[in-house]
Amino acid sequence: MPLSFAFGARAIRSLRHRNYAIWASGAVVSNIGTWMQRTAQDWFVLTQLTAHDATAVGMTMAFQMAPQLLFLPWTGYAADRFDRRALLMLTQGMMATLSLGLGILTVCGTARLWEMYAFAFTFGSVAAFDGPVRQTFVSELVGRDDLPNAIALNSVSFNAGRMLGPVAAGACIAAVGTGWAFVLNGLSFIAVLMSLLALDGRTVAPPAKRGARGLLEGFRYVWRQPDLRTIVLMLLLIGMFGLNFPLFISTMAVSVFHVGAGRYGLLSACMAVGTMLGAVVAAGREKVSMATLRTGALLFGVGCLLAAIAPSYGLFAAALGLVGLATLTFTTTTNSLMQLSATPEMRGRVMAIRLAVALGGTPVGAPVVGWVANHAGPRWGLGLAAASGFAAVLVSLRARGHPPA
Repeated sequence: MPLSFAFGARAIRSLRHRNYAIWASGAVVSNIGTWMQRTAQDWFVLTQLTAHDATAVGMTMAFQMAPQLLFLPWTGYAADRFDRRALLMLTQGMMATLSLGLGILTVCGTARLWEMYAFAFTFGSVAAFDGPVRQTFVSELVGRDDLPNAIALNSVSFNAGRMLGPVAAGACIAAVGTGWAFVLNGLSFIAVLMSLLALDGRTVAPPAKRGARGLLEGFRYVWRQPDLRTIVLMLLLIGMFGLNFPLFISTMAVSVFHVGAGRYGLLSACMAVGTMLGAVVAAGREKVSMATLRTGALLFGVGCLLAAIAPSYGLFAAALGLVGLATLTFTTTTNSLMQLSATPEMRGRVMAIRLAVALGGTPVGAPVVGWVANHAGPRWGLGLAAASGFAAVLVSLRARGHPPA
């Protein structure tokens, strides 16, 4: 069998599961809509609700990510305790309603900054419950052997949206206005809801017996395992100061390279090309390890540093491609390692902790990075992201028992 054919077959092996194939087809449509909304939201705050205020963009991100921490005692417990398919129907329907509502406000020209903050917090609250359920639901659609591949294919879908969504958002903003990007995202949730309804419940793997232990037990469980503890610390660093791409890209586009909505959306798409490449490589990877995680963190630091010093728009876009590849490698590896390490009855809480650490650090980090971008310049904000990647590598090396000399 030719090597390329073998790699291709290995990369898409999870699609042999009918239910997973149905779920993936609906998710890719919704992912495009989600990235349309994310791109439009940051552009709307930066250019229409404020006079290029990076702190306001950081505050919007903080309001959207804060629920990951605020509701942590309940989100993972819900994922472990209740029917995941039913929960997904509820959360996806609520997010569709919220997006349509924001779209109507924006199209009518009545949206204000405080309303954007309120929407970001409400949407983030629903997403806080949706995230752990959506990530652990995959384990009910495929077996343990195919779980890393299914996680990687989810990343392919997510990053297909990340590549197409910003371009579509830029075109939509230029043609008919920001509000319609929010409306289209609301409509995109229909694809996920239809795929959930189409699943064959008889072939969905029965959920493991749910334990009644609470969040505190989940923290103890993670902290007692050295690898899980190291992953959480690395995620905390990069999640707090590094995963602020809407802030980095929007401020560099507007304040450094002085481009419009179309070329702003293209920057996010360039980063998505890198993440898509990383997702395809991850899908074909037979196993993941802490070495893979260290490589992702190191490449993240290097990519952010190159982006920070890029002298031109084209070189900045190219550096974003490397950042995208590194981010995908890092985040997908954390997902696979933590799900495979967790027992089935604790998986929801472990994944809720992962999401809370990766995304919940944003309420602290995004305003800080926004302040740095406002007062020292966007390049220094990216420098802070680069430092978080290098610091994560040091954490991994120290946990390995080989602290740097």
